[in-house]
Amino acid sequence: MAISKDKKNTLVADLTELMNNSKMTVYARYQGLTVAELQELRKKARENGVKIKVVKNRLVRVAMNSVAVYKDTDTTGLVGQLLYAISDTDEVAPAKVLAEFAKTHDILQIAGGFNDSGAALSDAEVKALASLPSKNELIAQVVAQLLSPLNDSISGVANGISEIVSGLENKAA
Repeated sequence: MAISKDKKNTLVADLTELMNNSKMTVYARYQGLTVAELQELRKKARENGVKIKVVKNRLVRVAMNSVAVYKDTDTTGLVGQLLYAISDTDEVAPAKVLAEFAKTHDILQIAGGFNDSGAALSDAEVKALASLPSKNELIAQVVAQLLSPLNDSISGVANGISEIVSGLENKAA
């Protein structure tokens, strides 16, 4: 069923705003997924701060042309039935959400993506991003590395004190 020109303009305006604020957009082929599976994907995406959009590729191209960063981006990969995962908070969240979902649903195939600087990413690049730790995991790893020398020093001092106390107890007995 055809949609009205006003509805198309509204969709393009929404997409333009989403893509303008986007840190990462990943697109995937979804043909064959049931409505229930798509709802499950949308729920998981929402939990991770990712928006899932199913719109015509032509409307996505129009929206991309409205965003300065994406004007010269290669859109030849936008072919067939695609869904778009967009995040304005995390660079790897869209790739992670789609990759996790694709593990249990073989029908979903990551096809590519766009980063916030307008570069087109291949499916292999998107899958590589999906395998990276999340931003919070990376922060935790850095903090753990920074605290490691401090923890070692505290352990050494605590062991030294306990040995002194043991020695004094042995002398007193």
